[in-house]
Amino acid sequence: MTNQLTDVEIALVAAEAGARVVRAAYGTGLTRHAKSGLDFATDADLDAERAIFEAIAAARPEDVRVGEESGEVRGVGGGSGSRRWLVDPLCGTLNFAAQTPLVAVNVALVDGADAVVSVSADPITGETFWADKQGAFVRRDGADEPLLPSSRSRLVDVNCDGPLDRPFLGPQLLADAAFRASFGPRVTSTTLAVAWVAAGRRAAYISDGTFVDNVHFAAGIGVCRAAGCVVSDLAGDALNTRRGLIVAADRDVHDQLVAVIGPHLAALDDQG
Repeated sequence: MTNQLTDVEIALVAAEAGARVVRAAYGTGLTRHAKSGLDFATDADLDAERAIFEAIAAARPEDVRVGEESGEVRGVGGGSGSRRWLVDPLCGTLNFAAQTPLVAVNVALVDGADAVVSVSADPITGETFWADKQGAFVRRDGADEPLLPSSRSRLVDVNCDGPLDRPFLGPQLLADAAFRASFGPRVTSTTLAVAWVAAGRRAAYISDGTFVDNVHFAAGIGVCRAAGCVVSDLAGDALNTRRGLIVAADRDVHDQLVAVIGPHLAALDDQG
């Protein structure tokens, strides 16, 4: 690999390098490295991140790399420029360790606050969801097709991985009759479901949490924005440091969700 590769090519090569590691490790005996609570990493997480970092460093040695497992690694010369690669090498580690084939390998390049390239690869199916400033696509067997969001399924993925020290949205929303009357809740527990909104397989994705420069979500959000999805915080405002994320296939679904979430958000704010 040389510096003649474009940013898109580098991101796709890097994501595939990570995906190969994850595919090879799927269903095998895994060493677990404890983090906190139920959270842990496996050798597949560590090896995939190493493969991704090596691919990026070979082509863009001056860029900063930020990994879920390694943290921030500055570019050649110790620089901390505006170009930063955000890497989650195996999103859905608990799924992966339980031999549940719902995981993603996420690679995103941001320049300041600007998304340059976003790649979310499914290492099990071999599909790669990717986007740049020209559009959003899914790659299967080397061929690219445009991503077309659709709310037809009415399925909404709700992230129920949340903090232990405060109430959070996921469980409350799943118990909301108004939400369940309009949408089919799903809990996939991987950011692969974010990319599925861009692909028309989910009407929306909802999560509590913070999403600025988030290594788990940067790639999926970038793909969805490029595909024309509506992305906001839980109140329907621009995504920033305020809590929460809504990714919706279209404006109607987005506005419905903001209306349903509103009372829960107000209650959470009162409690916290």
